[in-house]
Amino acid sequence: MVKSANCVEGNLTMKKDSRKYFIIDTNVILHNPRCLKAFKDNVVVLPIDVIEELDHFKTENTEHGRNAREAIRTLDRLREKGSLVKGVHLDSSPGTLMVDPHPVELSDEGLFEDIPDNRILSTASKLQKEGKQVVFVSKDLNARIKAHLIGVEAQDFESGKVKLEELYKGWREAVVSKEDVDRFFDEGSIDLGGQSGMCPNEFVLLRRKDTMKHTVMSRCVGSPPTVKPLRHENIQIMNVTAKNLEQRMSVELLLDGDVRLVTLLGKAGTGKTLLALAAGLKCVVKDALYEKLLVSRPIMPLGRDIGYLPGTKDEKLANWMQPIFDNLKFIFHTKKGGPGESSKRIKDLMQKGLLELEALTYIRGRSIPNQFIIIDEAQNLTPHEVKTIVSRVGHGSKLVLTGDPYQIDNPYLDSASNGLSNTVERMKMQKLFGHVMLEKNERSSLASIAAEVL
Repeated sequence: MVKSANCVEGNLTMKKDSRKYFIIDTNVILHNPRCLKAFKDNVVVLPIDVIEELDHFKTENTEHGRNAREAIRTLDRLREKGSLVKGVHLDSSPGTLMVDPHPVELSDEGLFEDIPDNRILSTASKLQKEGKQVVFVSKDLNARIKAHLIGVEAQDFESGKVKLEELYKGWREAVVSKEDVDRFFDEGSIDLGGQSGMCPNEFVLLRRKDTMKHTVMSRCVGSPPTVKPLRHENIQIMNVTAKNLEQRMSVELLLDGDVRLVTLLGKAGTGKTLLALAAGLKCVVKDALYEKLLVSRPIMPLGRDIGYLPGTKDEKLANWMQPIFDNLKFIFHTKKGGPGESSKRIKDLMQKGLLELEALTYIRGRSIPNQFIIIDEAQNLTPHEVKTIVSRVGHGSKLVLTGDPYQIDNPYLDSASNGLSNTVERMKMQKLFGHVMLEKNERSSLASIAAEVL
């Protein structure tokens, strides 16, 4: 006689296991070691090959190495609570973690056991054949495809992701009456209590409802939301002038000393890096508000890595910092003296200690006070790497993160999971934070067409 899923046999109650079994790939842990607690009251399963791969990374002096060590320490702590093979409850989480030490062959599906990814997938296949609800979680697109081919549900690790199309833009439009506009100019502010969900330092383009072409740019301050005129309207900074609405908003945030963290997102050619450098030079060289302009970017090559570079650290770094030098030469460009004059001024600033170019690798462990800091290409950083950088900012410093979420070279990040997009979403309600999404290309007509068409 066939028994039902819920029945009593003697004193033993048999219940169908309604939990999901999430098989976690190594790259998910390397991306975020706290992922083990992200699956609620379900079961997190680590194939033995994941622990082997973590062992390979644990000695690296990189973000992956740090994450591998954190995950290994977590497993060692859980080991003291019981058998990892049978499963132990996670700390401060209703979920369970277990390690599966017995991969099986998947040769019938065309996957062979000499490849670690296939052995990890074999654990998912085995549990599914045992009647478990299995989900394979990986940031490796190819691994997810292979999981699908053998009939296992596969997902990316979604925790912390934001939808780029819904990402906070940093500004909005509001239709107001002629009386509101007149009061704005007479009193220097108006109350926009009817606007919901406004963020500190969010910009508002006021449109007169009787003449929609008549617009006034304003900025949100205080609570309830009140908008005031820009303090740095139509200002030229180091021979650079804002060319559009978004650039005007960017300049306002960059020159405001009360806004300590600024993020500028936009496609290539929108002027985000140029404006950040120009503002930084003005604040450091002309206004002496900060001791130094520190510029850094992640060492992430486009295409095939060129390998070993000869020379000193500064000579090696010059190759990665060439885009920064290009923008600095544009800022210092004068007809008198030609290109050589620009290079001379840049070198002079570096020798005086007013300008420093540093590899992002050396940021960890530092405390950086009284500096204007620019991190370019920040879309190639993980959320934890951005957190590490922001936590390095000392008293009196200002941090600017720039990047294009559509151009990501890190193989385990995308437009929704990178640290730059994550920072915008998490920081938007903070008074010390300001953000602008730049969309209009100002580099050249050709660059504008390429950004849209190619």
